[in-house]
Amino acid sequence: MRGLHFDCFSGISGDMALAALIDAGVAAEAVRDGLTSLGLPIRFETAKVRKGGFAATQVTIVAPEEHTHRHLSDVEEIVIRGSLTPPQRELALRIFRRLAEAEATAHGLPLDKVHFHEVGALDSIADIVGVAIALDLLGAGRITSRSVPTGSGMVPCAHGLMPIPAPGTATLLRGVPLAPSSLKAELTTPTGAAILTTVVQEWIEQPVMTIERIGHGAGQRDFWEQPNLLRVFVGEVATPANPAECDRIWMLQTNLDDVPAEIIGYCFDRLFSAGALDVFSTPIQMKKNRPGVLLSVLAPESAVPALEAILFRETATFGIRRYPVERSKLQREEAIIETPWGPIRGKRGWREGIHVFTPEYEDCARIARQHGLALREVYTMVQRMLQNEK
Repeated sequence: MRGLHFDCFSGISGDMALAALIDAGVAAEAVRDGLTSLGLPIRFETAKVRKGGFAATQVTIVAPEEHTHRHLSDVEEIVIRGSLTPPQRELALRIFRRLAEAEATAHGLPLDKVHFHEVGALDSIADIVGVAIALDLLGAGRITSRSVPTGSGMVPCAHGLMPIPAPGTATLLRGVPLAPSSLKAELTTPTGAAILTTVVQEWIEQPVMTIERIGHGAGQRDFWEQPNLLRVFVGEVATPANPAECDRIWMLQTNLDDVPAEIIGYCFDRLFSAGALDVFSTPIQMKKNRPGVLLSVLAPESAVPALEAILFRETATFGIRRYPVERSKLQREEAIIETPWGPIRGKRGWREGIHVFTPEYEDCARIARQHGLALREVYTMVQRMLQNEK
């Protein structure tokens, strides 16, 4: 599968993104034809430049100065009238809608009342539509990005000076890993943030990739601390695993040598109630030859704070270790198996070449008690019923 990775070590803007994609092999003429079809009074220019001693492509959109602002509907009308392919049009509209939603959230306004400032200008419209065209032509099936540096300091906005990241950019980057940067400049613009958060499928510092092409997109400013470049890698990546068959969860662990068994048992119940996926204990030998217990908790990331609070409160531990773990798993669903003694609930799991069914213990135990059967007979009958289904 063809993959695209945004290595935005110096941030990202709309013109840097478009320039990097062209530098990576997208035909500039194809982008120019698409922008021309919008009917805007703009001129699209590309040039080979050097930034910090490195060769790069720079994109410039020459446009007349404007004194009016556009609403989302105005921008959508411009995009729709262009001669773009359906995927190009749909992507450009999604990026602009994401921008509008972020501005609406930042300013507390309805979506249809938001008017774009800088991002509604002619050059920003050309940048976003150009990126949509370039991404479609590139044909990447997997798009990733490293953590995003926003810069530091203050930036002038339509409403005065604001700290970096500006409110719209910060809203767009919610849930995105940010990278530290001491540069006193706006490294990531709202347009750049909107592009990334619309198209990126995974945030990873560097994916496993066989690199075929590298593109450098130059920003308009120069920094003495580092090159003002956006780098993109294009190449072959492995087909991603089915997200229903793998995920990342967290392991929480603490060593206990002074906690009564009934406290640990009570803690089990509280942890499961708070969202733990699994809780288990392991006998260990601790310092001074004391027998102890390693208490382990597997949990989704969202449940970690609540589970740590329970561990600290109930066990009085002085510390909890936590680390992410990758998990391969079966796809699963709740299911019911009909047996001669009545229905038995359980979980059905599957992935390629594997099919299992785990009956609920309580249902099996209830049937065993009601009919005077050995519990193992009920389990055997369930497995026999499953074989007959096949």
